[in-house]
Amino acid sequence: MAEFIREHSTRVKDECAIYIVRIYAEERTDGTWEGWLEFHPTDKRKPVLRTGEETSQPSRVTLEYWAFGLEPIYLEGALARAEGRLVSGILKAIS
Repeated sequence: MAEFIREHSTRVKDECAIYIVRIYAEERTDGTWEGWLEFHPTDKRKPVLRTGEETSQPSRVTLEYWAFGLEPIYLEGALARAEGRLVSGILKAIS
C-alpha cells in the first residue's frame, strides 16, 4: 500500500496548471522501497499526474532522505516525465 512521504514546498507549473508535488512510496516484498511523485493541480478540474518509479531505496528512512533532497529543477523534469513530454521530445529528435 502506498504511503505519503511528504509534500514539497515548491510548486511547479506547466503551460496549463500549477501543481503541488507530493512524494509517495511503497515497500516491496523484498523490503526495499520505491518512490514516485504525484502532481496535484491547484485547479481541481485538472487530473493528477504521476511519474513512474523515481527511486529505489533500501529503507523508508533512506527514501525519506531522498525525498527531502529533491531540488526544484528535479521536480520540473519529473513533471515533464509525468506528462510524457520527454519521451515525445526524444522521439521527435530521432525521427
